[in-house]
Amino acid sequence: MRNIELLVFILVIVTALARLADRVRLPYPILLVLAGMGLGMVPGLPPVVLAPDLVFFVFLPPLLYASAWNTSWPDFKAARRPIVLLALGCVLFSTTLVAVVAHFLLPGFGWATAFVLGAIVSPPDAVAAAAATAGLALPKRVTTILEGESLVNDATGLIAYRYAVAAVLTGQFGLWQAGAQLVWVAVAGIAIGLAVGGALYQVHRSSTHNTVVDSSLTLLTPYLAYLLAEEAHVSSVLAVVAAGLFLSRRSARLFAPAGRLQVYAVWNTVTFLLNGIVFILIGLQLPTLLAGLGNTSYWALAGYAGLISLAVVVSRLLWVYPATYLPYWLSRRIRAREPHPPLATVTVVAWAGMRGVVSLAAALSLPLLLPSGAAFPQRSLILLLTFAVIFVTLVGQGLSLKPLINGLHLKADDSAAQEELDLRVLLATRTANFLNSPAASQAPTEVLSRMKTRYELRLYRLQNRMAGIVASRLDEKPITQFQELQAAVIQFERSVIEQLRQTATIGEESLRKLENELDLEEARLALDRQ
Repeated sequence: MRNIELLVFILVIVTALARLADRVRLPYPILLVLAGMGLGMVPGLPPVVLAPDLVFFVFLPPLLYASAWNTSWPDFKAARRPIVLLALGCVLFSTTLVAVVAHFLLPGFGWATAFVLGAIVSPPDAVAAAAATAGLALPKRVTTILEGESLVNDATGLIAYRYAVAAVLTGQFGLWQAGAQLVWVAVAGIAIGLAVGGALYQVHRSSTHNTVVDSSLTLLTPYLAYLLAEEAHVSSVLAVVAAGLFLSRRSARLFAPAGRLQVYAVWNTVTFLLNGIVFILIGLQLPTLLAGLGNTSYWALAGYAGLISLAVVVSRLLWVYPATYLPYWLSRRIRAREPHPPLATVTVVAWAGMRGVVSLAAALSLPLLLPSGAAFPQRSLILLLTFAVIFVTLVGQGLSLKPLINGLHLKADDSAAQEELDLRVLLATRTANFLNSPAASQAPTEVLSRMKTRYELRLYRLQNRMAGIVASRLDEKPITQFQELQAAVIQFERSVIEQLRQTATIGEESLRKLENELDLEEARLALDRQ
């Protein structure tokens, strides 16, 4: 019962802080982590221990799936070279540099233990990256690279982590084995994800379009891909990402219109709540982690945390600039295919390496004992250092990201907006042509004329937007008056429904159905006004 009460309390805090974050214009993950740290210090509050299985099997699959679903495959494909360089090269480079710092500067860290720490803190987090950059004025390619990197880099980090832990437990490490294993788990994980995506696609297509069933299937898909990949001992992260990308590209054929609206609404709510719980749980871990270190000097701990956090940040800076510019300078093919990377955008990519809950869950998954019965070396300190890196990168770098973007005079490019406008013009043009074709001539003249007027006006407005022309009020006055009257009629109908609800003479089911129809009609009117 206490766990349920705590969960409800966390959900209340998450919802309240999300509204506060909108007002103070702070990324809500940062506010949630800080709130979690504050709550953890409240006397009498029971300690909250984050179970690794809760992260890996409950939170991670749907959050990865949602990020993959919202990723544009053409954009991801166009940026695949920098994404792979970051997800593979930067993660391994960061792992090595952090291991070197830990081995030589921190007491009690042998090479194997140092590489465990490096592997845990090296991969940026998909959830943290998407949340921390949301709403920032970033070029589209930058957000694609950051989110794409964080989607696929966990495979590299978790393989490095697995072999580093094995080296601590057995005293042996095989470099070639690790390399071959990385290729195998990546390829097999992607294959399982595509197979799950293909199977669920057929299930969606063959079943009747029931909105509740469609929503349930989309919620089950990431768990199915993740668990099958786990059973096969391959990359469950890449399996979920592959399934999400595969089905996202085919979403138009998966759902009926009503189902698509409901599925998107369900997923927006699910990702909001899971994200909120994850970030507040990160903050709540601090008291437990500090208690596990006993009488170790806080000054010494702060020094160790500063060294490792600095190594994490610097390693990314050292990797990103050469890995961006050297291939571009040395390869004519890359120069012909890709735009020149501006220094400002490269700097943002180098700075925006936020770590998150996956790193903390990996640290918590460390075994307590070695096969000999001795304690796992430096386990408590690794946990605290992991938390410190998450705090520095998520809160410190996350808060500095907006001032950095402003200082570099970066602005969001209009490519996405222009692409959307071009698509709207294309649809309106083809629809207007269809309405003038023999295929539409069977409709009654009055109905056809009204439909033609609607799309001709929409096309007129869109073409003016493309040309930067403000449409004449005189030209649109009759249509605007019609839309204003339509909006007034909708509001009047809503008031009538509310009056009927107060009289309790009509069932709620009928009232809700009519309210839903008015919602859709008002949404259609808002689109016509664009």
